[in-house]
Amino acid sequence: MLDVLGLDAEAEAVYRAMISCPRAGVVELAARLDLTEQRVRDGLSRLSELALIQPTVQEGVGFRAISPETAMEVLLSRQQAELAAQQMRVEASRAAAAQLIAEYSALRPRMTDQESERLTGPDAIRERLALLAESAEEEIATFAPGGAHSAEDLEASRTPNAALLERGVRMRTIYLDSVRHHQPTLDHVTWLNSRGGQVRTAPVLPIRMIVVDRRQAVLPIDTANALAGAVILQGAGTVAALCALFESVWSTAVPLGTAPQRDRNGIPPQERAVLTMLAQGYTDEAIAKRLGVSPRTARRVAADLLEHLNARSRFEAGVHAVQNGWLPASR
Repeated sequence: MLDVLGLDAEAEAVYRAMISCPRAGVVELAARLDLTEQRVRDGLSRLSELALIQPTVQEGVGFRAISPETAMEVLLSRQQAELAAQQMRVEASRAAAAQLIAEYSALRPRMTDQESERLTGPDAIRERLALLAESAEEEIATFAPGGAHSAEDLEASRTPNAALLERGVRMRTIYLDSVRHHQPTLDHVTWLNSRGGQVRTAPVLPIRMIVVDRRQAVLPIDTANALAGAVILQGAGTVAALCALFESVWSTAVPLGTAPQRDRNGIPPQERAVLTMLAQGYTDEAIAKRLGVSPRTARRVAADLLEHLNARSRFEAGVHAVQNGWLPASR
């Protein structure tokens, strides 16, 4: 019955028997369940992996089952973590595919491919983006990673943004959560909202991207240097996939006027993202870049996580996170 929560039938039977007979050892459990002692031990190993049993000092019994209420909370938390990890893998795959498309499109001869256009250098990018904005009729959707923008850049964007909004073009932008601590960005978003623009934030963003009218998408050729070059993609299938990526992130992003909610384990979204990146082996510098913060801030967030998990090292933090159901046990 609990297989949907990751508990196989024999492990569930062992758990139920332990709840009914808390003093029973392996031999008695095997007799009650008509199983071999080895199969009972296998079930106990599975329950231990899922943190549903704990060591005990009770004479003759080396373990005890946690209460059903706590067990269900553990299993549900673990399943939620696995679903979140799967969603992140899906989004990461989409982002990787988008970047591969951008890099490949940039290598193809410009005149022989009607579905892509290459731009080289910041001036060419700015000029082409201005033309795309002027031609926009319905919507401009943007991923804006990289942290806070300068007050000067934000101020310079107001005139073209105002023109778009006055023409009835919908504007949706997703920044990183880190901009919530940058007053010039907050002022700019307040200005955008007052004119109908929509802004949300997310802990991390998969790629820098602008999609115009769901027909054209602008991606950087080099994620490390967005001004080095860009590619404009117009293939219907490619743009549709990028729109799906945007909608996926938009659905979980938080409006800037609303505080991000902690998850059921009390972890803010940014710390959750850091925990996942730590488990994936990201360095402090790589984490800082994805969050749009300084390496010092990234180290502080990581230190807070270690304290929250009562861990003395990042490896121990990963072990505790899996045991607590904050991260999936499987690779």
